Amino acid sequence: MTFYAPFCLPFIIGAAVMFAVLAWKWGTWLYRLPRADKKRILFGLPTRRTFGAAWEVVSESLLHRRIFRVNPLLGYMHMSLAFGWFLLIAVGWAETIAYLGFRYVPLQGHVFFKYFATGLEHKPFFDFTMDLLLLFVLSGVALAWGKRLYSRAMGMRRTTKHVPGDRVALSALWFVFPARLVAESATCALYGGGGFLTGSLGEWMSGHIGVMPLMNLETAAWWFYSSCLGVFFVALPFSRYMHIFTEIPLIFLRRYNLRSGEKESSYDNFQVEACSRCGICIDPCQLQSVLGVDDVQSVYFLRDRRYNMLRLQTADNCLMCGRCAEKCPVGIDLNTLRVNSRDKMHNVPDERRYGYFKGLDRSEGAGKVGYFAGCMTLLTPRTMSAMSAIFEAAGEEVWWADREGGVCCGRPLKLAGETDSARKMMKYNADLFRKHGITTLVTSCPICLKVFREDYDLPGIEILHHSEYILRLIRAGRLSLEHGATRFTYHDPCELGRGSGIYDEPRAVIEAVGELLEPASTRENALCCGSSVANTAISDGQQVQIARSVAAQLDATGAEVIVTACPLCKKAIGRGTKGEVRDLAEIVVAAIK
Repeated sequence: MTFYAPFCLPFIIGAAVMFAVLAWKWGTWLYRLPRADKKRILFGLPTRRTFGAAWEVVSESLLHRRIFRVNPLLGYMHMSLAFGWFLLIAVGWAETIAYLGFRYVPLQGHVFFKYFATGLEHKPFFDFTMDLLLLFVLSGVALAWGKRLYSRAMGMRRTTKHVPGDRVALSALWFVFPARLVAESATCALYGGGGFLTGSLGEWMSGHIGVMPLMNLETAAWWFYSSCLGVFFVALPFSRYMHIFTEIPLIFLRRYNLRSGEKESSYDNFQVEACSRCGICIDPCQLQSVLGVDDVQSVYFLRDRRYNMLRLQTADNCLMCGRCAEKCPVGIDLNTLRVNSRDKMHNVPDERRYGYFKGLDRSEGAGKVGYFAGCMTLLTPRTMSAMSAIFEAAGEEVWWADREGGVCCGRPLKLAGETDSARKMMKYNADLFRKHGITTLVTSCPICLKVFREDYDLPGIEILHHSEYILRLIRAGRLSLEHGATRFTYHDPCELGRGSGIYDEPRAVIEAVGELLEPASTRENALCCGSSVANTAISDGQQVQIARSVAAQLDATGAEVIVTACPLCKKAIGRGTKGEVRDLAEIVVAAIK
């Protein structure tokens, strides 16, 4: 039995091109990894991390569990295409072995086995199983067509805008499996066999189409099937479908603790090209849902970065609130990639701009507990006054780092892309903290909290948000609070919740003084206040527009007071509502006995 026919040529060429480009891309990216990352891979291979990565590949790359959790119908669509095609390949190989034993069969022999196996005795089990799997995949193709025509039926307000390469690959993929159905059915019509799908369709063909037209149809269908595969394979490495072969190594590398940093690196390529452009990140974006800005979302940022057409407008116009990253089924570190793209575009260190703080020390007080207000808390003095009252009520001796002003934590500059200048600020503050010998550092600003925990080198210093610190005082009996009947609702700040994983502590504090009413979007799904320091592209009016939409949801709870735990959020939401907005520390002070 020979396993070649002229129609195999497009498939063979396409597969050869695809594997060659994949080998070149993977090889280049891995070769350019820093030595430390290569060591992590080497030492990680013989560990349980490898088995964990393998299971994650099955559960996410094939079964798409994360997408299922966000959108079950969309998850089924992706799973039927990915897992269904995988099973068609796997069962197809088993079918070849069942018919021919363990003899060598070239790749096209497995792919077009139905064409080459016409002279063999049919095995009903494989006919049925392969037809069932083909139907499974076709159901996903039908949903993909439906999603493109009417995305709302799939639970999505918008789908992604494709570049030409995506359209070529997408069109080819959409016709691969219908073409396979027609080709295999035509062969069954001429030679018999087939399962409930191809056999039944083949039987209908044989009863309604003459032999010569049927032979011509068979030849054309196999050519079309092979051509669709060939075109898809050639386009794949240059289109969104590169994610099929990039997500898998990304999962392993992530398990081996490789991460993107504030400077672009070779590892970033795995993250950027692992994006499937599924569009799940579009709907959570408030720039799109509130302002109608629909060309800067993470899917377009990653697309433009991949094709070297990233503009400042796209890189800078992002709240970096983390709502899209929370939904991303691939787990791409979207905010870090934004930061290092901005670093490449904006980072122009200037010693003259930041020389003023050399030797500066405006701190006051003494104690092992230090308090860092941060820029935004200094602009919301009631929060700092409330913290002062809390420290006094608890009998805490405090060292005030910046009560009379000081140096920014550096995170706003880092988010803007000026990472080298931000590092100078970080070093100054870290030296200041160590100089005064504090063991606990409290801040009311989630922006400061995140940078202290992630970017500062502060061994021996515990870093707490004031919500964590206040709750600790309450549980230790150092604050005596009166529980009242006031109804509060709570807004989760982005950097505190999604950014630092602090959700329960603020709620526990609120429930110690009154009743908590949750808004519709809360915890991981909480809305951004709109005044993020990460976005310098939208106008003040647009920020207020977002704030009003957030405040409307909070007001809808019927609460008497809106509470947040971020000075920036407090100011922003205050501009969007006529109701009362307080910081967490303020309601605690009001409840002290």
